[in-house]
Amino acid sequence: MTSVPIHSPVAGVIVELLVEDGSTVQPGKAVLKIKVGAGGAPKKAEAAAKPPQETAPKATPPSKPAAEVPSKPPPPPSRPSAPMSSTPVGSVKPIAQAEDTGFGLGTRKENRVKMNRMRLRIAQRLKDAQNTYAMLTTFNEIDMSNVIEMRNAHKDAFLKRHNLKLGFMSAFVKASAYALTDQPIVNAVIDDQEVLYRDYVDISVAVATPKGLVVPVIRNVENMSYADIEKTISGLGEKARSGSLAIEDMDGGTFTISNGGVFGSMFGTPIINPPQSAILGMHAIIERPVVINHKIEIRPMMYVCLTYDHRLVDGREAVTFLRKIKAVVEDPRIMFLEI
Repeated sequence: MTSVPIHSPVAGVIVELLVEDGSTVQPGKAVLKIKVGAGGAPKKAEAAAKPPQETAPKATPPSKPAAEVPSKPPPPPSRPSAPMSSTPVGSVKPIAQAEDTGFGLGTRKENRVKMNRMRLRIAQRLKDAQNTYAMLTTFNEIDMSNVIEMRNAHKDAFLKRHNLKLGFMSAFVKASAYALTDQPIVNAVIDDQEVLYRDYVDISVAVATPKGLVVPVIRNVENMSYADIEKTISGLGEKARSGSLAIEDMDGGTFTISNGGVFGSMFGTPIINPPQSAILGMHAIIERPVVINHKIEIRPMMYVCLTYDHRLVDGREAVTFLRKIKAVVEDPRIMFLEI
């Protein structure tokens, strides 16, 4: 709704408002009555408003009787005042403002598109998580030098043996499973007034699709090898992109990993995936100067973060958990030696 002035085509006095001040009127509706002139034969003229848009005209009623209104000079020749007759106010078009041809102006169009059911469901779950959990995030950084060296050294043999590319996600999934076993409270969840512990690790891996974010689940990760994890991730990712994921593929999960680094994210705080208690955020690998053995070196570094439910997980446990992931990713031998 807009409010625009309506200019009277004749000189006179407003004697009656036909609509309430501040209300919305439709084009063609009479909005007021005008007493034309000051001293001639009184005639009432209904003014029909035809503004270009819905308008809310504001007219000020006269503070003095019509007889006290001083005579006004006759209107210009383009608007003859005799004979005195009613003229629709709306027939006079408002003066258009000069077109602004300034730099950067576009069409300024708007387009409404209904949200799909998946997007609505994601929005509901994320907002429910914010309203329910006492979310807190802790951060750390991982030196990816050893993982990159291992991948470069064995990627060809891995591809030949398993017909799959060796990625970084399997290292983080396996490290998370090891850390969850070491800190079982992060793998647990609040159930009413009880804490539900699990002796298994099912990790949800966030996958972006054209329709939205989905989180298929890799089950019993604690018993899987790097190759098993890569095969499962590849299969679930293919199903997600083709839209053939079943409800069973996304049901459950005790922990989630979100890899914003594939899109170039350097830093961020993910939201917990209900009804889990924590989520790991991975970010982009960026070469940065770091201090190694009292010397400044350029290393491929990744920021990682853990958002956790502070109602269940204490800060000490959360920090210990994230440091365990850091240690295992930087040196997988810690996991194999169970130290």
